[in-house]
Amino acid sequence: MNKRTDYLVSKLISSHSLTADEYRELIEQRDGESTLRLQQEAVRLRKQIYGDKVFIRGLIEVSNICKNDCYYCGIRKSNRLCERYRLSKEEILSCCRDGYDLGFRTFVMQGGEDGAFSDAFLCDVIREIKELYPDCAVTLSLGERSRESYKRLYEAGADRYLLRHETADEKHYSMLHPENLTLASRMECLRALKETGFQTGCGFMVGSPYQTAEHLAKDLKFIGDFRPDMVGIGPFIPHKDTPFADHPAGSAELTCFLLSVIRIIHPPVLLPATTALGTLEDGGRERGILHGANVIMPNLSPTDVRDKYMLYNNKLSTGAESAQKLHELKEKISSVGYRIVCDRGDFINAE
Repeated sequence: MNKRTDYLVSKLISSHSLTADEYRELIEQRDGESTLRLQQEAVRLRKQIYGDKVFIRGLIEVSNICKNDCYYCGIRKSNRLCERYRLSKEEILSCCRDGYDLGFRTFVMQGGEDGAFSDAFLCDVIREIKELYPDCAVTLSLGERSRESYKRLYEAGADRYLLRHETADEKHYSMLHPENLTLASRMECLRALKETGFQTGCGFMVGSPYQTAEHLAKDLKFIGDFRPDMVGIGPFIPHKDTPFADHPAGSAELTCFLLSVIRIIHPPVLLPATTALGTLEDGGRERGILHGANVIMPNLSPTDVRDKYMLYNNKLSTGAESAQKLHELKEKISSVGYRIVCDRGDFINAE
């Protein structure tokens, strides 16, 4: 590690912040020694706040119908080869019942921007989940909606909302999305979610097409300024039926490096080791935990739809990614020195 990189690592550890140019330098100049120092500090901070706990979230992929046409996404509306589905209220509640019996205390309803999921429908589902399982948290990840819609969902009992910003650079955003989708709109939604009272999550792809170290530096600055409760990052993985089918996948190494950096920037953050990381690299999920992540989201969706929610090629949905194989997941996490716990796993404001 050269003197400049040593300075940047030391500054980040002491102040939890760098300038955008310094983040870019740190990413470009990273090596084995700097990665290890940041990893050790990330683990120290995570253990200081959350101990050796790893929180599980039961992921329910409620619909793969989406009005949007994001260039990277396998469920984009233009993908005519995607076999579409939408879960009913009864199917969602059945997933929650199975998940509760398995020990899950957070349910994550994730889906495309499906117009059938009106405020009335979602509020009805949320209220019933909270009535049946009052000790559980409900997380939503259903894309961009109006401020009024977010308020209704929150008042119905939803606790958290995940909305990945994908990139904090406006020009880069336009390279990944059609012109009707804008970074300004995405950022306004994130502000609305936070102001409404949700535990709010953002996030981005690592190695997405046309991404540079400068783009990643802007993402890190945004996270430092926005102070989200959750950050979801994972490597870009191409989908064969999208415009980015031939673009290379992102890097597990860089993803894990950035997990450590994000933990140091915002120590209390809830930080998943994502399915994409586990898909890209065997043992990737465990590697993410060892770099400062503390959340895993096994799949609770009905088994007959799991292979239809295919955001990218070869997405894992069976084995230890399946909620029904929770014992296998517990063993894998235990093997790297951590333990899965069955509680809501709320954000701890330790700052």
